[in-house]
Amino acid sequence: MTIFSIFTLCGGLAFFLYGMQVLSAGLEKIADGKLEKLLREMTSNPAKGFALGAVITIAIQSSSALTVMLVGLVNSGIMELGQTISVVMGANVGTTLTAWILSLSGISSDNIFLQMLKPANFSPLFALGGVCMMMISKNNRKKSVGSVLVGFAILMFGMILMSDAMSPLAKSPEFSSILTVFTNPLLGVLVGAVFTGIIQSSAAAVGILQALSLTGLVSYGISVPLIMGMNVGTCVTALISSIGVNTNAKRVAVTHIICNVMGVIICLPIFLAINYFLNLNLNDKVVNPVGIAVCHTIFNVATTIFLFPFIKQIEKFAKTVVKEKSDKDSKTEVFLDERILLSPAFAISECNHHAVSMADMTEDILIESIKLLKKYDEAKAEYIFNSETKIDNYEDKLGTFLVKLSGKELTESDNNQVSKLLHTLSDFERISDHAVTITFVAKEMHEKNMKFSKEAMAELDVLTNALTEILSLTVSAFETDDSITATDIEPLEQVIDGLVLEIKNRHIERLQNGACTIDLGFMLSDLLNCYQRVSDHCSNIAACVIQMKYSQLDMHNYLNSIKTGENEHFAKEFEKFQEKYTLDIETNVK
Repeated sequence: MTIFSIFTLCGGLAFFLYGMQVLSAGLEKIADGKLEKLLREMTSNPAKGFALGAVITIAIQSSSALTVMLVGLVNSGIMELGQTISVVMGANVGTTLTAWILSLSGISSDNIFLQMLKPANFSPLFALGGVCMMMISKNNRKKSVGSVLVGFAILMFGMILMSDAMSPLAKSPEFSSILTVFTNPLLGVLVGAVFTGIIQSSAAAVGILQALSLTGLVSYGISVPLIMGMNVGTCVTALISSIGVNTNAKRVAVTHIICNVMGVIICLPIFLAINYFLNLNLNDKVVNPVGIAVCHTIFNVATTIFLFPFIKQIEKFAKTVVKEKSDKDSKTEVFLDERILLSPAFAISECNHHAVSMADMTEDILIESIKLLKKYDEAKAEYIFNSETKIDNYEDKLGTFLVKLSGKELTESDNNQVSKLLHTLSDFERISDHAVTITFVAKEMHEKNMKFSKEAMAELDVLTNALTEILSLTVSAFETDDSITATDIEPLEQVIDGLVLEIKNRHIERLQNGACTIDLGFMLSDLLNCYQRVSDHCSNIAACVIQMKYSQLDMHNYLNSIKTGENEHFAKEFEKFQEKYTLDIETNVK
């Protein structure tokens, strides 16, 4: 083995890791966030959590990445510690699929059909087909499938390079003597853990071991302790990610270590006892890639079977190992932990979840602020002020997170969702500002013991009803991406503009007749401006929902068609809302 063989080995490892990354990214895009959306619903049940952990790991091809994401979810307060343990166990089993795929490289047969199962033979076809799909197809899903095929081909090319680099070792007596050192099982576990910790990928470590097994020098007695150590070494990634997080998030990394270390403590003595008492002489029996995949699977499945009934005890042990520093530390939650950026689809789902909370809170405080005009309540006013501060915080942190998320490789639908959120957050925040302004007007009227006339209140009631409906339609359209509902918002906004103008004209008449004071006039003007601005922001949000739904839609032409009366739907809805919200004082004054 020469220095160039080492270069080839390093290059093969690089291709292997890069291919796995491309494969993982493509699979996640195909999943389109569906797996991640199930995470919150399914982790309430340990069995479902285990299944989901296995499925997600198969989809993203990395148990380490899933564990890091779990650390971020717990740190953000999205998940509880107990929910993650079964998911971690599922991830350990899910990661064994990679070894089975790589084991196909050991197929040797003259049968053409069996030969086609060998990755070295079919992966070039995958690469060709994948590149064609990526270059020719305009469908993003097909492009993602293409990237999966290319990623797999690159991964297998790396595997072939590593196998070729190691093939000279079969004739090296020095290497054979080195391998005899690894017949010490504890040393094998240690080396496997350290090596995997360095490259931070148990799948890659197992792949290298499978490539090494093709030399015919690796025995079961050597490979099994190495595989166990590799499972422990993969915990390093989660351990590093737990730096700087809250106590519960640290415990997620600890539970990962506990599960894998306990697996070694349980399974290694059983393996040695079976080998000794049954006189299997596993140190002399050569292992092949399939045998390594079998050992990898048996170890992870056996570990899960042993530990699954003790999930509650593992959680308690993790809490004993990582103790609470203080009450403040235990309650600290990060708004959105950047670790979940490892899965952009899930990160978008969580951003949307927070944006929905922000929209609901905005609608709530605006309605509450309007109620204060009739009956002022200091506690309600304080609630509005505090909620508006929270909404400001939502916009600031969510906007910053979305900007970082937009730099990731996203599908077209995910990219549209990010754009929608970035465009609408400021509108919801401005609506909350108007809720505060309305509250201040209500407070001033209460302190000065001032009231609007019956006519003014009746007019405001009509306007309030229209504003309440447009806000409800807007929040509903935003939360459900309902472009049909969104098209009803612009005609109602035009009706509200007309109502505001008419109320201002009537107010001027009352001022001229001495039926209203100048001070009340200023307050009414502030309220009308707020109402009109709120409806404008609702219109902006609706336009964004429509444009995101129909990405090719020219909003300028769409709005022009509305203003010139060419849009039949607008004309019909405008007439309906105009009849519904009329300033008929005789009807509305009671």
